Amino acid sequence: MKILVTGGAGFIGSHLCRYLIQKGHEVVCLDNFFTGKAINISDLEKNSKFKIIPYDIIKPIKLKEHFDRIYNLACPASPPAYQFDSIKTIKTNTTGVINVLEFAKLNGARVLQTSTSEIYGDPLEHPQKETYRGNVNPLGPRACYDEGKRVAETLFMDYHLKYNLQIRIARIFNTYGPSMDKDDGRVVSNFIMQALNNKPITIYGRGNQTRSFCYVSDLVEGLHKLMEFDSIGPINLGNPGEFTMLELANKIIKLTNSKSKIEYRELPQDDPTKRKPEISLAKRCLNWEPKIQLEEGLKKTIGYFKWIIKNNL
Repeated sequence: MKILVTGGAGFIGSHLCRYLIQKGHEVVCLDNFFTGKAINISDLEKNSKFKIIPYDIIKPIKLKEHFDRIYNLACPASPPAYQFDSIKTIKTNTTGVINVLEFAKLNGARVLQTSTSEIYGDPLEHPQKETYRGNVNPLGPRACYDEGKRVAETLFMDYHLKYNLQIRIARIFNTYGPSMDKDDGRVVSNFIMQALNNKPITIYGRGNQTRSFCYVSDLVEGLHKLMEFDSIGPINLGNPGEFTMLELANKIIKLTNSKSKIEYRELPQDDPTKRKPEISLAKRCLNWEPKIQLEEGLKKTIGYFKWIIKNNL
């Protein structure tokens, strides 16, 4: 098949492009390189089945090629990145999503939206099932992303209902692995970089808030399975293993043999206190569940960041 991946030079997008090419598909990647990086796809650029086009989906998509599948990953995902220009973030999740959907309609293509666990906000239900409607502050500093992704799901469903467009909605929980940006502000990359440099590891609050971390190769497999499954979703994709921030920090200190100490700071506004996916739907419908547990995944990710530091990238 011929497949379009928006945000394909980003952390998850680059892994997805590589996975799809290994499956024998032709892949065209659109990316405005706000958070995506050329180094993430440098190994693909000489592959005849891969093409990169610098592009921002806020503009209407006018490619002449025909596509069978479209994966929409175009949106910064870390709080510092999506809060840098909150209006641009919400435009990406509204105007940009409409442009992706219009292009999918024009192609008669099946289109998958990478939504997020952030649509659940600071959840009052634990773990979070797909039926949970969330607890989001629409006026807070995270709203451009949280509410933007909620609107994107609405737009996808409306295009499905009005035009019978083939859609898929994946709700992604915290993902980590090689190709993460060392400066993206997410907890795994923050902790690893701080530990490797023997700097204080910054924990917000008392460190008892929880997250569930899914290794990127597991996630990419889940996205592909959902795209080819006969159901629109939404389906949670994440690893239900739940860890406190303090547990994560101590694990990373141990794996890096770091001299770092813990440094506590004030908890940011609207930071969720707990996060854990309920994945029985993914297990039953997609025959999918994560294979790589946290320690194994962290070792691979630490190895990547050591390489980044060694090569001053």
